[in-house]
Amino acid sequence: MSIAYDRARVQEGLAQTRAAVPRAFALGRRLAPEIDRIYLVACGSANRAMLGIAYWLEHFSPGIEVRRYFPAEFMAIDPPRLDGRTLVLLASKSGTTPETVAAAAFLKDRPCKVVAFSQHADKPLGQSVPERFIVGETSESFVAMFMLMQALVGGVMAEKEGWPLGDKLVSSLDALPGAICDAAEQNEERAAADARLYAQDRNFYHVASGPGFTTAYVFGVCILMEMLWLHSYPIEAAEFFHGPFEIIDRSTPLILISGEDPSRPLMERVSAFCDTHAGRVMKYDSRDFAMKGIAPEIRPIVAPYILQSALKRMAAHLSVLHDQPLSTRRYMWKVAY
Repeated sequence: MSIAYDRARVQEGLAQTRAAVPRAFALGRRLAPEIDRIYLVACGSANRAMLGIAYWLEHFSPGIEVRRYFPAEFMAIDPPRLDGRTLVLLASKSGTTPETVAAAAFLKDRPCKVVAFSQHADKPLGQSVPERFIVGETSESFVAMFMLMQALVGGVMAEKEGWPLGDKLVSSLDALPGAICDAAEQNEERAAADARLYAQDRNFYHVASGPGFTTAYVFGVCILMEMLWLHSYPIEAAEFFHGPFEIIDRSTPLILISGEDPSRPLMERVSAFCDTHAGRVMKYDSRDFAMKGIAPEIRPIVAPYILQSALKRMAAHLSVLHDQPLSTRRYMWKVAY
């Protein structure tokens, strides 16, 4: 199987998303005076992209309430604040995720505002909401939906609360496709070496803090578990010393993911512990990547996607060593569940 990194394909696949970023930001600005809260609803990697978006909204906003839900739990809870001043963002890569489609139907007669994000306009999610953003065919749908959701939320903060980084966010999101390609290419040699070194391992632990947990989860669960059937457990740095660190010994494979956000000291503490007590550690730090075109103030916001792009190259090499394409599934889309 071929795993060569195709920069042109990645860039072409994200062109539609880049073009839509200003529109998403403008929609956020238009909706801002009408909303007091934002509910983020999705499964899988889209839900974890929302984790980082919620983190920054909580960090920057003095007044906007934000909640993040899995669709099935969202419907079960039935939040009483689904009123006209609530904005709900729904996301599904395929546009067919049953729980997310059901959530769209659940919201149909509610007074809240609903915006959906997907790859396909002709699938159930895109057809069931009044406002949608379509990213099209891309191998980087995780990045694409983040770009548009973050642009929209950034527009809300800029208009409603005078957030001063709106223009820098828009220009940085425009540069993000190039920056993730740079990260993947920069990490190619290391990714191949790490894959060879850890090819016989079946258990991995991924530690990250704050918005970096987006990367720990998506790489660990949505790639290593889902695609390569490896035992992989993401751990939040804030929880590491409250139980999980007892699993650490000299043979434990660890991936430590460090960003540039206010939670970085939590990862520095984990890293210091692992320097003393662990023996097999891969450290990935967003500060090691140039992020050309990304404003310094926006680097912490996009860092999880830079690191994800780098780590995906390790997964690509593991797929060859395991003779298991990343498209492999045992149950997903194949059996009733």
